[in-house]
Amino acid sequence: MKRKELFAYVAEHHQVNPEYLWKKNPNYAVLRHHYNRKWYAIIMDVEAEKLGLKGTQLEEIIDLKLEPELIEILQQSEGYLPAYHMNKQHWISVQLKKVAPEQILKLLEMSYKCKYFIM
Repeated sequence: MKRKELFAYVAEHHQVNPEYLWKKNPNYAVLRHHYNRKWYAIIMDVEAEKLGLKGTQLEEIIDLKLEPELIEILQQSEGYLPAYHMNKQHWISVQLKKVAPEQILKLLEMSYKCKYFIM
């Protein structure tokens, strides 16, 4: 899945635009809920080595907040990694090029609706 497609989806379905918060990492994009401003996703390009993978190439990932039980199951499949720079119990990193777009969108919706965000 490409960033452009992902951002078009969230604009249409969640009325959210990505926010770029860091000068040091200008490609890191955060997606937040309107009502409480909490993050439900962050899209990053991270060196493979920092993700526990071989090589130094950049890997495009999305971190999503999901139920711990689901995270445990997903991490047994290719394309799912322990969360980069987030709480590994509640967040997971998903490689955008290795996981089917429809699966990414399904997980994005789960993250958006995650019980931990409900007021």
